[in-house]
Amino acid sequence: MTTSKTATLLLACALQVLAATSVLANDSMATLGAGGLIFTRSEEITMAKEDLYISPEKVEVKYLYRNTTDKPVKTIVAFPMPKIGGPVEVMSAVPDEQSDNFMDFSVVQDGEEIEPNLQQRVLVRGIDFTAEVEEQEIPLQPLLKETTEALKTLEPEVIKDWLAKGLIVDLNYFSTDTSPPEYVPVWELESTFWWETTFPAGAEVEVEHRYKPSVGGSAGLVFAFDGKPSDAYADYQKRYCVDETFLNATAKLEKKQNPDAGIYYFEQWLSYILTTGNNWYGPIGDFHLTVDKLNPESIVSFCGEGVKKTGPTTFEMRAKDYYPSNDLHILLVVTNKVATQAP
Repeated sequence: MTTSKTATLLLACALQVLAATSVLANDSMATLGAGGLIFTRSEEITMAKEDLYISPEKVEVKYLYRNTTDKPVKTIVAFPMPKIGGPVEVMSAVPDEQSDNFMDFSVVQDGEEIEPNLQQRVLVRGIDFTAEVEEQEIPLQPLLKETTEALKTLEPEVIKDWLAKGLIVDLNYFSTDTSPPEYVPVWELESTFWWETTFPAGAEVEVEHRYKPSVGGSAGLVFAFDGKPSDAYADYQKRYCVDETFLNATAKLEKKQNPDAGIYYFEQWLSYILTTGNNWYGPIGDFHLTVDKLNPESIVSFCGEGVKKTGPTTFEMRAKDYYPSNDLHILLVVTNKVATQAP
């Protein structure tokens, strides 16, 4: 495994953000970390190439797998989506709350689109209650409006049982007035797209998948205030490789803030899980990463090795025989003027 120094990438850039991503409400909204494809670990399959593109609007990954044997290898390929739902006080940026495919996942293999299976599990503190929710004909996706509406059809004994198990809560439980109970689901949903595939003997297979990322963020800046590091700065140094140059660039942006004119700056976060999908045999032969900030007026910082600026909004990193040792975390400082221009 190669080791190297991490480099901070920095570019003044403005970011067009998906309209569905709300990061200005209240304090902050957590990002949901997703990654790449995984499959049953096999010493017959190697990853010849991985081309990863990530921006606040989309994640696109192109793989070239190679069967190194003289026999076909059949396996299951999966894309685990991040868990959603949970306690009502936890806010996460979900690209499309009103869909089972809430990250708009799609996959193509050797030029042919695949219709993957979707497995979903309802979890409370790791305990699987999927069968109970299905038995009551309640949608499994906890963020759907239909799910909350369907809870109104439950019998009183089921409501009592689900309250005890932590599947639902009554939002009006502590209300001082005479408001009727308002039950909402608080279970976690674990979703995985999967399909079977065969890697032909001695052949290469191209797989491409894409999805909308979760873009978390905070109202205002967390790591700095008036151009000076906050208590969170050390954590940001470790997670995003922020440095003095980035801090100074942030200070210049802060001076442009004008609340009276509705101009202010805030953070956005993206994460990509690089470390859990390496169940192929050996390193990634040729790894190529592109981070695109979409507009050249905001600033961005993330950790990387040998990264080069390749365009007004893009940075690229290339590595041979690459073993990912850390996940990718991206910090952007953007203005609301840009964020509100998204279609």
